[in-house]
Amino acid sequence: MITKIFAPAKINLALHVTGQRSDGYHLLDSLVAFVDLGDQIIAAPAVQSSLTVTGPFAEGVPADGTNLVLKAAALAGRPMALTLDKHLPPASGIGGGSADAAATLRAAARLGTQPVTADQALSLGADVPVCLRSKPVRMSGIGEGLTPVVMPALHLVLVNPRIEVSTPEVFARLERKDNMPMPDKLPRWPDTLAFVDWLSTQRNDLERPAVKLVPEIAAALAALVLAPKVQMVRMSGSGATCFGLFEDRLSADAAAAQMAASNPWWWVKSASTLPG
Repeated sequence: MITKIFAPAKINLALHVTGQRSDGYHLLDSLVAFVDLGDQIIAAPAVQSSLTVTGPFAEGVPADGTNLVLKAAALAGRPMALTLDKHLPPASGIGGGSADAAATLRAAARLGTQPVTADQALSLGADVPVCLRSKPVRMSGIGEGLTPVVMPALHLVLVNPRIEVSTPEVFARLERKDNMPMPDKLPRWPDTLAFVDWLSTQRNDLERPAVKLVPEIAAALAALVLAPKVQMVRMSGSGATCFGLFEDRLSADAAAAQMAASNPWWWVKSASTLPG
């Protein structure tokens, strides 16, 4: 039996750093959505787990025990022959490795293993529980607080200047770690425009330190700002991927094509959010 699981990219539409625990973990308040773009896990039962990495971003991705995919297989207690078809750039702020681990956990469950809980998945990384859900949520704490959110469909252009960003280095450059969270109660958004208007009042507290660390992020943000029909732009996660929101998929597709032609060395993709 072979199973294929989609591992969608995670977009931090807002990311507020609200504190830091004594053990060093940062406390977050983040609005997260997933899009129709990502990696794929192909899994089959095996006597011993193994991993093969394919796809446009396969180069440099370890296929040994340091990869979260194999760690996820070990956590699930299900030996599998695994193939990771890698389409998301690594260390790019859109949860690629965590999404791959979560997809591996779902593959193990589909092959008959007892499903891993979100609390157990947290041992693999702060973003794995939210990726295990792969639905719009408000994520709080160190990643364990997941509250479903109803949001309108969004259409995006994702831009990455093909530079890997170290999350610890970005956090290390964060000047203040006790920033304001989002409002206790999120509003009800009647349409996409109302959502974008509200979202523009929120933040990604990691954007400024990431730009200082990787100036090319500023160039990606500037290119998105200049795109026709863009509604707002922001960086996702700890970078370097940035996103622009557009009123419809056609506008996003056109902007992505234009931006890719002007910047052929960048990774540029249009996408739409997955439903809740």
